[in-house]
Amino acid sequence: NDASFVLDINLSIYEHQSTICPNMPVRSLIYFTIILEGMLKDRNLYGRKLVKIPTPRFAVFYNGEEEQPEIYELRLSDAFVHPMEQPEIELICTVYNINCGKNRKLLEKCRFLREYMIFVDYVREYHRLAGFEELEHSIEQAIDRCIREDILREFLMKHRSEVVKVVKLDYTFDRQLMLEREESR
Repeated sequence: NDASFVLDINLSIYEHQSTICPNMPVRSLIYFTIILEGMLKDRNLYGRKLVKIPTPRFAVFYNGEEEQPEIYELRLSDAFVHPMEQPEIELICTVYNINCGKNRKLLEKCRFLREYMIFVDYVREYHRLAGFEELEHSIEQAIDRCIREDILREFLMKHRSEVVKVVKLDYTFDRQLMLEREESR
């Protein structure tokens, strides 16, 4: 559910989060340096000629259940022990809340992202109706409904068992994090 790619000399790094994570700029910096290391391994970084790198772009798609703004930024400098007015390095992750009713223009432009959120909403609906029991059955119901409604149809038909495993794992992990946060209050 995470991706990076170079397109038109931009290196775009996309992350998906179903939990709030203020550490995304630090994680994105790590991903960026790993990617750059691979891209530059045969380049002379000690030479007199400037080695150009793709322009980085960092986006996070949030679909968790905690209320969040439609769009907001996370900055690497927020993690600095000693804040600076003008940090010597900065990395900004733009967070897009893709939950129902948020970022409609973005979801209209990206069919797969929109359909993914429909699927997630169906899983949540079925799981709620089941009294938050039988998660796997709720996922299966959501998959069946999406296939009937031609939502991610080809993908879900081809990768059904993987989707069940991943969604079950993500949901269980997110639920555990939420319970731990509630307990620490």
